[in-house]
Amino acid sequence: MAKGYWIGRVEVNNEQGYKPYADANPAIFKKFGAKYVVRGGKYEGVEGQSRSRNVVIEFADYATAVACYNSPEYQAARHHRIGAAEAELMVVEGA
Repeated sequence: MAKGYWIGRVEVNNEQGYKPYADANPAIFKKFGAKYVVRGGKYEGVEGQSRSRNVVIEFADYATAVACYNSPEYQAARHHRIGAAEAELMVVEGA
C-alpha cells in the first residue's frame, strides 16, 4: 500500500502566535504514526514562490494522512496557525 504524505510550505509572520500550533503537532503526529521526512533544513527556491519553512510528513497511507488533517486535534491546532502564518499544505499519495 502506498504511503501518504503532507507537503507543507510555510512563512511564519507571528512566531508567538504560531508557537501553540507547533507545540501541539508532535502529539498529534504521534497519534497518527507520522514521521518527518523533511523539516526545515537548507533549501533553494529554483522555480515559483518559496517559503522559509518546508516540511514533508509521512503517514502509513493516504487515508491516515487525510484522517490526521481532519482530526479534531489537528483542526484545533490549525486554528492557531491561521493568521500567524501563510501556508500551503497538500495531502498526497506516494508512488
